[in-house]
Amino acid sequence: MPTRDAAPTGAPCWVDLMTSDTERSRAFYCQLFGWTAEQPAEEFGGYFNFAKDGVRIAGCVASRSDVPDLWSVYLTTDDARKAVEAASGRGGQVLVAAMDVGDLGTMAVVSDPGGAAIGVWQAGLHQGFGVLGEPGTPSWFELHTRDYQAAVTFYRDVFGWDTHVVSDTPEFRYTTLRQGDGWLAGIMDASGFLPDGVPAHWSVYFGVEDTDAALAKIVDLGGSILMAAEDTPYGRLAAAADPTGARFKLVAANEAMPGSVSSP
Repeated sequence: MPTRDAAPTGAPCWVDLMTSDTERSRAFYCQLFGWTAEQPAEEFGGYFNFAKDGVRIAGCVASRSDVPDLWSVYLTTDDARKAVEAASGRGGQVLVAAMDVGDLGTMAVVSDPGGAAIGVWQAGLHQGFGVLGEPGTPSWFELHTRDYQAAVTFYRDVFGWDTHVVSDTPEFRYTTLRQGDGWLAGIMDASGFLPDGVPAHWSVYFGVEDTDAALAKIVDLGGSILMAAEDTPYGRLAAAADPTGARFKLVAANEAMPGSVSSP
């Protein structure tokens, strides 16, 4: 399994789950993806990490508000406080001010001009997930927004994205963050299909060996299917929710999303 010592600047570097039932979530994801769970760190509010084959993959913490259970994506930055300042000056809002997390790093949460929340991480000892693009690991990261052009500009200006347009038609507008020949994340114009009341949001795709088998296992473990598996140029994709309602997506890792292969 290929590992990554540090994420490129501006790239997704970490995901974590805010859940109303940490024990249930721990059991679900460990059984679904073959993860192990570290002991909660009481000094950090009971936050704990999931690992895959000994490599940290994601975090989890108990929800302390009425916000629905959800997965969050974090982008890496060299200076979290400057990123927060830049975000607030370019149409975003500060949801959680930059704060040091011991010697692990500095975190913040901002929203982009379309209202989607995105985490900010300046690495200290914690460099983020150490592997991606493999079964049981984060494999792709995608923003669905009604404010497509404003979002593209925001992530380029605040996080230094090297943006590349994949498609620009009324039916399909999509821009990616690229490093060299690799794609690291995507922004989709979702104004034509996001239902009323559903806010702009980031999604994380987890790699699986078999999307259909993973969906069946999700149901057996108490989760639900939100979008049945379908074939796309980037692999067989699906969307699901865990037993407490947190949403995530799946991609067959042997037909990877653009983030783990060279662009065509």
